Amino acid sequence: MSVKSQPRAKAEPQHLVALARANRVRLARAALKRNIASADTEVAGVLLSNPWEVESMTVADLLSCQRRWGVTRCRRFLAKSRISETRTVGTLTQRQRTELADRLQTEPNLKSVSS
Repeated sequence: MSVKSQPRAKAEPQHLVALARANRVRLARAALKRNIASADTEVAGVLLSNPWEVESMTVADLLSCQRRWGVTRCRRFLAKSRISETRTVGTLTQRQRTELADRLQTEPNLKSVSS
């Protein structure tokens, strides 16, 4: 007895699916970075809400989106919390997210400077 297989619908190749997802992430991150740079969005809020577009973004990259935040300022800020600059936002614990958000909101010398 032979079994005839039904023709399958052609699925998109994996590399095209991955490319489309990477483009969505890139565009979403670019929009988020613009909002942070223009002070429409606060990094503390992003850390606490943990949106999908920042899951694989490094903490230092997220912090450096703020105006007047460079490599040195990010490094010093993260060193006080003993968090590596290369750590991704998605791998932070809730306690670490809360600590970083609290420090960003309460320490006056760390608040992002608006124009």
